[in-house]
This record gives sequence, structure tokens and C-alpha cells, in this order.
Amino acid sequence: MRLFDMNWMQVQEYLERDDRIVLPIGSTEQHAYLSLGSDAILAERIALDAAEPLGVPVMPVMPYGVAPYFLEYPGSVSLRVQSYLAVIRDILDSLAGQGFRRIAIINGHGGNSPAADLIREWIGEPREARVEVLFHTWCTGPELVAAGEVHSPSPQMHASWIENYRWTRIDGVALPEGESELLPRERLRNMTAKEIRAVSADGSMGGLFQMDDAIMDEVWAAGVAEVRAVIESGWNA
Repeated sequence: MRLFDMNWMQVQEYLERDDRIVLPIGSTEQHAYLSLGSDAILAERIALDAAEPLGVPVMPVMPYGVAPYFLEYPGSVSLRVQSYLAVIRDILDSLAGQGFRRIAIINGHGGNSPAADLIREWIGEPREARVEVLFHTWCTGPELVAAGEVHSPSPQMHASWIENYRWTRIDGVALPEGESELLPRERLRNMTAKEIRAVSADGSMGGLFQMDDAIMDEVWAAGVAEVRAVIESGWNA
């Protein structure tokens, strides 16, 4: 259930029987022919699909992340690492102060990985009650990756078929057939934003542009099940 579909009194009542909450985090950045909001759209949707049967509230997605390498593509936004981590810390402090003791962060963007280090630091800080924080990047989960590999050897790259769902496409925008040239991740990590724009005119990092929707439904179902398992039984307490 969406936190925005609740009032504060309902949240207080919920905390009397459960202490879990889900925070999806994404990014606003170019995804070639797909929505600039793909990472945020997917993180929020998979969190909602996974948490709904469990009755665990899902916060509104954090739509901005760390993506300096895409700033040459208009519409892309990047937070400085220190700004990003400060926001994550403030959110964790707010939730813990209200009584949430199990916080699942469902990540949809690789550049947000610094949050995992912050979490390790944060959970070790002294506070009145123990709080667990899980950090799960849904799009690289082993079950989801395996489900995709069953149908295609094409690499699961940025803006490729693995992010091409009905809900990340733009109305009226036709996607190319076939696949684009693979740009190795190791090479991209050492490129500036201008260099990345120069080697990828459309923003795709390689692989097939699209797969059959029936296949994507199978991949999505695997991802939902994996995220649900995290929310339901990924805790130590």
C-alpha cells in the first residue's frame, strides 16, 4: 500500500502491529528511447507489487540519485554524493524516530550504491532501539537476472531490453529493432559525461532494445517475488 494513501493516524495504528516500511529509490536520467524516470518508475512499481500482499507501506520513490555521467543528456539530474547521502540519512532518522525498526530500501539505480556504505555506518550508531536496514538493488537480483538469461544472452545493460516494460515506454515513440553496440562497463566507468555522450548518441549502453512483453512479464514476476522475499524474510530479527 502507498504511504500517500494513508493518513498519520493510520500509520500510527499500523506501527502497533508491524514495524516494516519500504523506501524505493531511483534516478532521473536518460534511458535512450525510454522514460527519463525509468529507474524511479520501476523501483516504485516493483516495491508496490512486492509489498501489497504483505500489507507493508511503501513510501513515495526518491526520484533523484547519483548520475553525473549522464548530465550531457538533457533532462538528467544528478545529486552530489554528499547531498544524496544526507537525504538518505535524514529519511532513516525520521523513520527510526517514529518507531520503524525494519526499513527495506529497494534500489533501482546503480549509481545509488554509496547508500549501502552509509547504511552500514548508520545502523552501528547508538540509538534507543535496534533498527535493521536492507539495501536491495532489484534490477541486479540473481533471480531476476537468471529469469532474463533464460530468454536472451543479450547483456542486461542500461536502457536495453531489461528496462523496457510497458510502464517505461513513451507513447508515440517507436523503439529501434535489433540491438546497439555493447559499451563495456569497465570502459564507461573511466569516461566523462561528454565522452559518454560522444560514444552513445542515443544513450543506450548496448544489447537488444526490446523483448516480447510475455517474456518481460516473466522477468518482472521473478523480480517481484525476489523483492517480496526480501521484505518478508530478509531480516535478522
